[in-house]
Parts: sequence; structure tokens; C-alpha cells
Amino acid sequence: MRRAIAISAQGLGSTSPNPPVGCVILDSKGRTVGEGYHVRKGESHAEVNALNAAGKRAEGGTAVVTLEPCNHYGRTPPCREALIHANVARVLIAVMDPTSRGEGGAELLRRSGMEVERDFLKEEALLVLGPWQASLNDGRPFITWIYEAGTDGQPNPSSMQGVTLREVNTLRGSYDLVIYQGGDIEEGEAGKHGNGVFQLPNEALSNDASEMIKDLNSTGSRSILLSGAVDRFSRLASAGMVDKVISYLPRTLPSWSPGKDIGRITAIPDGYRLTEVTQTGSHVRLAGCRT
Repeated sequence: MRRAIAISAQGLGSTSPNPPVGCVILDSKGRTVGEGYHVRKGESHAEVNALNAAGKRAEGGTAVVTLEPCNHYGRTPPCREALIHANVARVLIAVMDPTSRGEGGAELLRRSGMEVERDFLKEEALLVLGPWQASLNDGRPFITWIYEAGTDGQPNPSSMQGVTLREVNTLRGSYDLVIYQGGDIEEGEAGKHGNGVFQLPNEALSNDASEMIKDLNSTGSRSILLSGAVDRFSRLASAGMVDKVISYLPRTLPSWSPGKDIGRITAIPDGYRLTEVTQTGSHVRLAGCRT
């Protein structure tokens, strides 16, 4: 399953509005004979790609998949049908599909005579599927905000943004959209979603948090990266619409006091739980998740 989780991450930033899913096929002796992941909407799902790689060796074997196989006809046939036709004997599922229709793919696989195990390494699989699942639950894209702060911990709009831009360039391929503090909007990786399933906003985004989310929902995006420190990003965070923050604080002297009364010094915004702290040369990097 950890291999399936790892390869599923290769679909981040391209599968939306579909989930990034990975699948590994083991033969009847437990040897890996095929693997696959979903690339983008309209193309084969992870199970089909893995089964195509495995061929006849999948018969009597095990399918290890990060998300419950789908059971409905869309742009592609249902994955549970492909698993049944391949005569797979056992299926391990990490996360159950909240969009599953009818009785669900897992139940139909059981009825066909397969052994089905669910919630296998679920929490680890959510490292990849979590943003997609959160987007479904919240009815909006999963949003990460990266900014450089002043010594008081507050977002600093006048910063050169060097350290944050480096991180944005590292992470952008895992997100559908990147929005910069100046208002520019880009696809995480240009052309990665293919044609006809994803679009950039046609107009400048509203400064109102609710209207901004409405505009972003219309793009079909499931994950968005905000870069920089501007009031409209702060308003999104204050409204509880930012799921993760990454803040870069400048280093201070071993013994240091503010030169003027700047009020309460903060680390990350209120309403977030600190999850990571690392040193990165001239800054301390903090990451927090919404509580």
C-alpha cells in the first residue's frame, strides 16, 4: 500500500476534479506484477493502468488501491468491472470513496466473490487524498497559504518573497492553481490538466472571501496555493477558508527585543495548529493546519 500511495502522488496537480489514486497488483504469490496511477480526468484510472501492466498475471492475485474502486460509468468504465474481469481474488482499499454511487464498488466486489479489506493504511493514504477529500467535504478547494512574515510574525507584504517563491516553485506541481499576491493566477503546471476539464478564472478575483471562493470553485480546482502577504489572503484565513499556512519568520539575535511597541508577537495565525518547525538558513519555517 505504501508503494501505491507513493505512486498516487504523481497524479497530484493534474487529476482534478478527480482524486489522485494509485494501485499495485500482486500475483497469486505476492509478487508485484503491475502498478498504475490516475493522470487526469477522462483517462484510465489507476486500477486499469495497473491491470494493463500486469496482464494475465493479475489472475488470482491482489489489487492494492488507495481509494475504493469506482462502480459507475463515466468517461471511463467502472474500475470494479475491470478488477472482476481480471479475476483478481483480493482487494485492499485504503480510503472509501465518499462519491461512490449505489452500493459502492467494495460491496459489488464482495458479491463477485472477492475478499475485500478496507481502511488499510487509511491515514497514510490521506497524505495524498486528504486535500481532495477536504475539498469535497468543505465544498471548496483545499487552500495552502505561503507567506514571509516580519519579526512580529505578521504577514509582510513588502518582503522580497525570495524564500516563499522558492517553496512555491517546489510545491506548485502538486496544486491546481497558484495565486500570487499581485493577483496573477497560473495553473500549477501549465497544461498538466489536459483540455476541457480545467480552466483559469476569466476575471480578476474578488476581494470578498465568499465571492473569491465561488470564483475558484468554478474552475474545477481542488487545490490552490496562495503566495505572498495581502489582505485578501488574510481575510480568507480569518474566514476559515485556508486549510494550511506556511510562514517564514526572519531569524533574530539570541537576545532580542522589538525596537518599538508592536503588540503581541505571533508565529502563525490564530485558528491554526503548529505542525512543523524547521530552520532554513535566514528564516525559521513554520507550518500549521486549521483546527
